[in-house]
This record gives sequence, C-alpha cells and structure tokens, in this order.
Amino acid sequence: MMSTYLVTGGAGFIGSNLVDRLLELNNQVIVIDNFNDYYNPEIKMNNIGNAVRSINYKIYKEDIRNREGLKRIFDENNIDCVIHLAAMAGVRPSLENPITYQEVNIIGTNNLLEEMKNHNINNLVMASSSSVYGNSKIFPLKEDMSVNNPISIYAETKKSNELMTHVYHHIYEMNVIMLRLFTVYGKRQRPDLAINKFINKILNNEEIEMYGNGETFRDYTYIDDIVEGIIKSINYVENNNKVYEVINLGSSNPIKLIDMINVIGNTLNINPLIKKMDMQPGDVYGTYADISKAKKLLGYNPQTSFEDGIREYINSIKANEIGEKSNKI
Repeated sequence: MMSTYLVTGGAGFIGSNLVDRLLELNNQVIVIDNFNDYYNPEIKMNNIGNAVRSINYKIYKEDIRNREGLKRIFDENNIDCVIHLAAMAGVRPSLENPITYQEVNIIGTNNLLEEMKNHNINNLVMASSSSVYGNSKIFPLKEDMSVNNPISIYAETKKSNELMTHVYHHIYEMNVIMLRLFTVYGKRQRPDLAINKFINKILNNEEIEMYGNGETFRDYTYIDDIVEGIIKSINYVENNNKVYEVINLGSSNPIKLIDMINVIGNTLNINPLIKKMDMQPGDVYGTYADISKAKKLLGYNPQTSFEDGIREYINSIKANEIGEKSNKI
C-alpha cells in the first residue's frame, strides 16, 4: 500500500538521496526545503532532477520557521510519517551565527511538531547528530552515555531536539526515532564538508588544510547505508506503538584524518599536499559509533567500506561532470 511521506530538507544531501529511494519503493513524497544560500541553491536543484519527474513527488519551497506556511502544507496533504532532516548544519558556522541555528533547529522543529500534533500525525523519524556526544574520551559512543556537555551550538540544538521530541512522545503519544548520524559522505555531498573540499583541492593541486596532527578520527558513513537506516527506522515507527528511541547510525569503523586524506589521494592517484593547522573551536577529537542498538532494533547493517565509498563518490563526481558537459553541447 502506498504511503505518503513528508521529508523536510528533502532537496539537500541526505534528503534528496532518501527521497529518490522512497520513490523507488513506490511511495508518495512531499518535500519541504527553503533553498537557502548556505551553499549554492543550484546544487539542490540538481539534486532533485530525477525526483521532479515522478508523479508521486511534490515540493514546497518553504521555511520551517514559517508556521503559516507549514500549516498550509499539512492542510493540503494526508501525511503518514514525517522524516525531519531540515536544519542549519555545521559545527563551525554555528559558532558564528548561533541565533539562526536556534531559530531554525529549535523553533522550526517545534513548529513542525505542533503541526504534526494538530493534524494527528504520530510517526516521526528525525536526524540528530553524533556531535551531541561532545569530546567524549570513551569509545565506541553508545546511546545511553551522558550527552550533557556539547561543545558547539549545533550540537546543543540537536540535544535540544532530542529532549523536545520526547515531550511530544510522552504527552501526545508520538512515535519517534532520533537518529544520531555519524559523518555522512557520498553522492550529492555538501560542498562545505571535508571530503568534498579535499577531493577538489587534490584535483587542483592545492594544499589541504589539516587541522591537528592528523590523528583525529571520524566514523565516516556512506550515504546509501544511512538511507537504508532511515528507511528501516520509518518501518519501525510505522509498525510499533509507543516508540521513543535514540539510535546511532554509523559505520562503526573510525578513520583517522591522515588516513582519509591518503585514501582520497590514492583513489585519485595524486599525492596530496598537506598544510598543518591548529584544531578548530567546536571540533571534537573523534567519533566512533556503537551500532549494536541499530542492528538489534532495525536490522541495520552498513555495507560500504570507506575505500569503496570514496571510490563510488569520486565516480559520481566524474559522472556528474560528464553530464554537465553533455548538457552544454
């Protein structure tokens, strides 16, 4: 039976990949995205190029801070489940523009929850972040660990989201899964993210700014694995009652920064030029996900090694460049 899903941030990196998968599974998908200028909005337009051809796809250019705009969208559609991915992202920018992060990530999320409540929509899957773990010295990171010491505004807003959604779960019996996503990469990756920046700099024979000594590490998780984890989370909230779960989605295979740079260089067959820099405020030293809960509850099982993921991502960049050239001929 066809379901109708509302995906906020559905023209972005993770959102557009998820939307394509939901459409492949024969669902109706409604997207909200404000196409802001955090990065070039044309990138988002390219992201939705396939989806807009589907009769089961509808998109609204709207900001989740606009309560009236949200109400209209909920009034016009019969929504079965909300997948909330819209947010101001990025650790360092959140320190430069904290008020906007609070308005979008907290007030915008509260607006969405109110419309869900008012329209009797009980199923929510939402993106939290591994950033909530702060500078933990204990690894792997597990969902029952204390996350009361965020070190960036972005992390603080995501922790606030987890608390806020629990209130709506408790009072209004919403089924909620909060997904702590660990450093997602792959096709359609945002241009501000490290892997994208490093690939471009290596290709252009430019120096890579490496913050710290290269020993910091991240649990890089390929986009296809994340999308499958979100799909499994949707299935879980739709088939269970009284759900509130916080779940890690990662690869459980942390990669050091210097190793990440070298994998990219080896894949491109180019020797990277590295410029060492001091650590940046708000950056955590490492992330490493314990995914045993995701495996147990969702049947989540990431399939993509870091080397294979980088190769797939670079191939997608090359394919996109070829496509752009052919469109200009």
